[in-house]
Amino acid sequence: MNCMTTNQTIALKRKACAAAVILCLGCACFGSALATPRPDRTAAQPAQKARPATTKIGAAKSASKQSDELPLIDLAGYQRLLAKYKGKPLVVNFWATWCEPCRAEYPMLVGLAKKYEPQGVVFLGVSYDADADLNVVGHFLAMYRPDFPNYRQKPGIDVDAFNHGVDPVWNGAIPSTIFYKPNGEFDAQFFGTRPRAEFEKEIQSLTANPFAPKSGTPGK
Repeated sequence: MNCMTTNQTIALKRKACAAAVILCLGCACFGSALATPRPDRTAAQPAQKARPATTKIGAAKSASKQSDELPLIDLAGYQRLLAKYKGKPLVVNFWATWCEPCRAEYPMLVGLAKKYEPQGVVFLGVSYDADADLNVVGHFLAMYRPDFPNYRQKPGIDVDAFNHGVDPVWNGAIPSTIFYKPNGEFDAQFFGTRPRAEFEKEIQSLTANPFAPKSGTPGK
């Protein structure tokens, strides 16, 4: 299980990671273009395939596609989001472009959202990227085209207070994903990456019987 902490040497790694992300995204786009005439290759990775730029998805969702339009949130803003989506199963993923495991996990989340949003499950993303990373974030989101809203942690806030406000036992390691029941109660949290099957099992437990008590909490 891989994870990175926000308190590690982010500033020293940011420029190198940004360059790597842009290079990887460029290679992926180039590979996708080459694979277009070959249906067998494009069908192999449906969750990572970007939609055409002309696709209309609505003003609310399209706002999350551009990094400079990502709404900034602090702890109070996060709590307002929980209140807004109370009544539905909620999956919140915390990520950053400088976090390699986050980048590897994100396409899977896009695929899960496409599968489970029609069943009433709400997905949200919260980026931990800084202002200096906005260009990289823009490339990243343009590549994967998430159908769910993404937000960005407000620069200058007390990050530890934010993390502990979200979950008192969380040290801020990312990627991390929190699952909430429709009644707004915390259900489970994944620290680090997990196989898709574990995500699906947790999501299905919410949609099948969201108010049932759990025998254990994954990731705790």
